[in-house]
Amino acid sequence: MLEKIQIIKQRFDEVNDLIIQPDIISDQKRYAKLMKEYKDFKLIVDKGAVYKEALDNVAEAEEIITDGSDDEMVEMAKMQLDEAKDTIEKLEEEIRFMLIPKDPDDAKNVVVEVRAGTGGDEASIFAGDLFRMYSKYCSDKGWRVDVVSQSDGTSGGFKEVIFEVSGEDVYGTLKFEAGVHRVQRVPQTETQGRVHTSAATVMVLPEAEEFDYELDMTEVRIERTTSTGPGGQSVNTTYSAIKLHHEPTGMIVSCQDQKSSHKNLEKALKVLRSRLYERELAKRQAADSEKRKSMVSSGDRSAKIRTYNYPQGRVTDHRIGLTLYDLTNIINGDIQKIIDELMLAENTELLKANDDVI
Repeated sequence: MLEKIQIIKQRFDEVNDLIIQPDIISDQKRYAKLMKEYKDFKLIVDKGAVYKEALDNVAEAEEIITDGSDDEMVEMAKMQLDEAKDTIEKLEEEIRFMLIPKDPDDAKNVVVEVRAGTGGDEASIFAGDLFRMYSKYCSDKGWRVDVVSQSDGTSGGFKEVIFEVSGEDVYGTLKFEAGVHRVQRVPQTETQGRVHTSAATVMVLPEAEEFDYELDMTEVRIERTTSTGPGGQSVNTTYSAIKLHHEPTGMIVSCQDQKSSHKNLEKALKVLRSRLYERELAKRQAADSEKRKSMVSSGDRSAKIRTYNYPQGRVTDHRIGLTLYDLTNIINGDIQKIIDELMLAENTELLKANDDVI
């Protein structure tokens, strides 16, 4: 393990020298990439220094015990040895997880799409509940949420809502939310008090920059229309709404959230580019059998991943068999405990697949 840490320390020192070079600082994309690498490696290097110190403490204690000339020193050394060995065991486990290769997409911002599924009006209301849950969670994390487009449900909530989330390591956190979410409760429209089951689909797309996915604009037909829905001055009277048609895939992306046609086009292109990039990403993951086994965050989009049971106040994540009786707090944005368990499950699987790294 020390050898691996030393290799990382050498690269850390290289990056440390690079990020102060004027030509690197002037290249914002490269500078940002190197700064992310610097931060990731610094965590390992700092932890490695603590690990090296603990190993030195063990060697020192063993030397004193072997010498045995001073009984009081030997007794103190034995205590130091036990303490250092416990510390080393914990540090080795932490460092093993830190050495798991990072997914470069984890640092990206995301585009999240929430769509009502089976269940009619109740499914739309539930999609609205999920949007509020994510909005509250992101707000608590200090992340920014920007709505790209929305289609309101007839009785509240959304038939569809698409929004961007910007912050630190957003995709690495929210990717676990992709899949079908199911709710079991008595709908507001139910007069008999019967529990109904409805569903909503969540898609989490890593936001693709232009250098991630080169979009051929000759394959994109741009349609400009007036905005629909509640309007006012300059909203429903100007051709500011944008609808993109991606001819090869049949994908359609609409955006009318902004008053400016240019800004709507920019947002719509970002969503389209992210959808196409995610398609390529899914193909790569499917081709990687080891990754497919470990990825609790991806897989079949039609797979039911979580159930929110209101009568029992229960939330169950079916991928890892986790059940929490804390529905009220969870639906109000307290989903970190679920995400932590999913991250642990994924890291454990990745650790098994990467034991040869150590």
